[in-house]
Amino acid sequence: MDKLKVNGPTTLSGEVMISKAKNAYLPLLAGCILASDKITFLEVPALRDIRTMHKLLEHLGMKIKEESIGTFSYHLDTLESHEAPYDLVKTMRASICVLGPLLGRFKKAKVSLPGGCAIGTRPIDLHLKNLEKMGAKITIEGGYVLAETEGLKGTKLTLDFPSVGATENLMMAAVLAEGETIIENAALEPEITDLGHFLQAMGADITGLDSKTIVIKGKPSMNGCTYTAIGDRIEAATYIIAGLMTGSEITVKGFKPEHIDAVIQKLSQMNAQMVVGKDFVKVIPSKLKASNIDTAPYPGFPTDVQAQILALATQAEGTSIITEHIFENRFMHVPELQRMGADITIKGNSAIVKGGAPLKGAPVMCTDLRASAALVLAGFCAEGVTEVQRIYHLDRGYEKLGKKFASLNATVTRVEE
Repeated sequence: MDKLKVNGPTTLSGEVMISKAKNAYLPLLAGCILASDKITFLEVPALRDIRTMHKLLEHLGMKIKEESIGTFSYHLDTLESHEAPYDLVKTMRASICVLGPLLGRFKKAKVSLPGGCAIGTRPIDLHLKNLEKMGAKITIEGGYVLAETEGLKGTKLTLDFPSVGATENLMMAAVLAEGETIIENAALEPEITDLGHFLQAMGADITGLDSKTIVIKGKPSMNGCTYTAIGDRIEAATYIIAGLMTGSEITVKGFKPEHIDAVIQKLSQMNAQMVVGKDFVKVIPSKLKASNIDTAPYPGFPTDVQAQILALATQAEGTSIITEHIFENRFMHVPELQRMGADITIKGNSAIVKGGAPLKGAPVMCTDLRASAALVLAGFCAEGVTEVQRIYHLDRGYEKLGKKFASLNATVTRVEE
């Protein structure tokens, strides 16, 4: 497996352009199943998860063509298979998003129970019980979700938790359902709104985006369209934190800072100096102070930035307490940071980080996507060389991470093994 060699300490400089969001494009790709005409996506990031979703869609019978770099067209006329097999689903949880579109358009689906990062239990019961309320008959057999319907019907659905995946699946199921579907306690993440805008571009009747109540009036068919996803807010937060950790002046552009407002507010509380524009954040060298952070569903502090800000806390003055409320197993990066000299203590679902302990380069192992990024950031602050192993996690969600950091004056080398 490939690894990254990160030389530290380093000071970054320059500008970096953020890629379009993986977490937006994955449900958008699933949404292509709904369209009776061609869909074209622009600026699709070159990521492992995108390639996996492409393989899954081609398995279903979708014709995918790369028109130019980052521009792809998609057309599904006849369903060749209604199965999302284990081999394709096991590495990527977002594969479950094909369930709603398959039921909505083709009235049947067989989807393997999903995999992805090992960061905790993420059950799909919210997906299944609400699809059943819309008229789907669902059983679980041999590790697969077997679903069929004579036709989905709109109804009122109330989510027990504002699950992003469940909201996405139900939105896509509802656009072709008969009648009106009301989704209450819907997730508020920007990727939900982006999916809504995409479905609207396909002809869907959707109101209530950016609110907890989404109303969808079903239509008999969806048309094709051309669409570009939003910038990746998690990637943006990662680069902003990298600049602050290394005492650097860099500009992170190509995204909406309002999408990471909770992150920017927390960083400001930590004395981070930033210039926030319409589509960029400029980081200015700052003397960072400790703070307490609690992850929460959007618009709260995102769990996907917890690992990165924990790494940042190792460079801040004082003691920070970081509490994880979303996933119960999302501190797997802590032992790796401890190997580098970080002073971190785990108590329950909180990490107590004493800032100021000097970091030293060491071999470390990636355990999940965002933890991987945190280890790279720590490597920029450590004395010597940090070898970051199992970087296939990084390849799932960060486009050209090594090259982007190299453009910011970092010494990052990918070693192929």
